[in-house]
Amino acid sequence: MNLAEAKQQFLEYLEIERGRSIHTVSNYDRYLTRFLDYAKVTDPKKVTESMVREYRLWLNRQPGTKTGRTTDTLKRRTQNYYLIALRAFLKYLRKRNISSLDPERIELAKVPERSLDLISPAELSRLMNAPDRATEQGLRDKAILELLFSTGLRVSELCGLSIEDVDLSRDEFSIRGKGDKIRVVFLSDKAKQSIREYVKSRKDMDDALFIQYGKNAKMTQKDNKDLRLTPRSVQRIIKRYATIAGITRKVTPHVIRHSFATDLLSNGADLRSVQALLGHANIATTQIYTHVTDKHLREVHKKFHSN
Repeated sequence: MNLAEAKQQFLEYLEIERGRSIHTVSNYDRYLTRFLDYAKVTDPKKVTESMVREYRLWLNRQPGTKTGRTTDTLKRRTQNYYLIALRAFLKYLRKRNISSLDPERIELAKVPERSLDLISPAELSRLMNAPDRATEQGLRDKAILELLFSTGLRVSELCGLSIEDVDLSRDEFSIRGKGDKIRVVFLSDKAKQSIREYVKSRKDMDDALFIQYGKNAKMTQKDNKDLRLTPRSVQRIIKRYATIAGITRKVTPHVIRHSFATDLLSNGADLRSVQALLGHANIATTQIYTHVTDKHLREVHKKFHSN
């Protein structure tokens, strides 16, 4: 079996047996195709440690984000995505008894700790109150903001919701997240009230919980497509309300997810519970939020230290 055939089978394995999303499979395809285009070999046995080393050097010199008139090189974290995909592919080959480079020979580049894009409680409050609830669109946007902050949903999870998925007679509902894993999320009173007002205002028959309005909606209906909002649309909506709220930093659905997690931790929630609520497979991912306990640690030090 040549590498191109093995790659295709690996992608099918990710989608069918591992339950990875189409988006994830597409990313793996892109990462692996870039390696195969660079390597110019078809035999799995010809993938060597020196070849991967040269590939890493090549990746490190590739253009990345354009800043002003200059273009930065590919970020270390992005380079690691390519290496993670290659390592997973090599593990698959080993599982299939196809001789190639030992995946353990690939080490990831060291990257600085992730910094969180956070907004202050005052900014979050202004953001939540920015939509005009006198309009159907404003009611929708208020419901989106409250639901994101109440549940910590990823934007793709939010966009995938149908009306029947959210039972407003209860304080919780199940969501299917990354890796096809199901978790329970909880609704605040504000979120329930906002969703109830929004759904009540709806005059359409679409199944999606959050739908388009305006020109886009008319074009979508003309093409006989559903009105469901896309993640990109939600990102634009939140960006617009951040501007209205006078927030100068970049605000995305993921920033609200960060706010959800830090709010829980700063009010005494334990890390394992926050991990479950966010749907993180690994607690190490959740540990980026532990900085919010710094204030509590300062208070402990001040109260109990002998100085």
